[in-house]
Amino acid sequence: MSVENVIEVRGLQTRFGSHVVHDGLDLDVRRGEILGVVGGSGTGKSVLLRSIVGLNRPSAGSIRVFGMDLDELTGEAREALEQRWGVMFQDGALFSALNVRENVEVPLRAVPGLGDDRRRALAELKVAMAGLPRLANDKFPSDLSGGMRKRAGLARALALDPEIVFLDEPTAGLDPIGASAFDRLIVALRDTLNLSVFMVTHDLDTLHACCDRIAVLAEKRVLTTGTMAEMLKIDHPWVHEYFHGPRARAAQPLDEGKG
Repeated sequence: MSVENVIEVRGLQTRFGSHVVHDGLDLDVRRGEILGVVGGSGTGKSVLLRSIVGLNRPSAGSIRVFGMDLDELTGEAREALEQRWGVMFQDGALFSALNVRENVEVPLRAVPGLGDDRRRALAELKVAMAGLPRLANDKFPSDLSGGMRKRAGLARALALDPEIVFLDEPTAGLDPIGASAFDRLIVALRDTLNLSVFMVTHDLDTLHACCDRIAVLAEKRVLTTGTMAEMLKIDHPWVHEYFHGPRARAAQPLDEGKG
């Protein structure tokens, strides 16, 4: 069965002045998968995410989303493409002067012919989909816990019924119970909404719980991609240390190594 790629990155080079972050980076994201992107500090995980969604302009290479080259799109065509994805940034990136419902309404204001009542109802639906209680709609970001802010950011990312969701460190700063609940939510939303998910994370438990494949950033490129089982067999020093180091043990299946 053929695999459909919703994102194709080829020969990507990203530089800031003389500092080269990516050089010759290739990556595919498949329709319907949850792809986890990992790498050491400074490998440009979040920079890659921002490049794909158009917030950073690459120095070289191409990025195609749904088969369309981002550099070739302008005006309405570019706006139409961008409405097919949603982004949840690490800190939620919520507007502090707006309550949760109003934050989720922001992207909905770009939809023509959508009245106030309908926009409000849709925003409250997205808040519920993100696992927040109804009373959260009227709360401001300063009134929310870290986990609730992340869910509010997720609700806004879902506002326009995207086909792809980008998540930047979605479980960072959450306690283990909250992180596990967020992992389950992401999988449930993927299955229910037929989403493709691009997830930057360093959380090994999240990789085990959510990800169909993992992409490892190292040496200014995607060093390797594969399933968790495949990652555990790779002998590259950083990959081996990451997936077999002291912090990896708790995330291993309970029966691993037993025979």
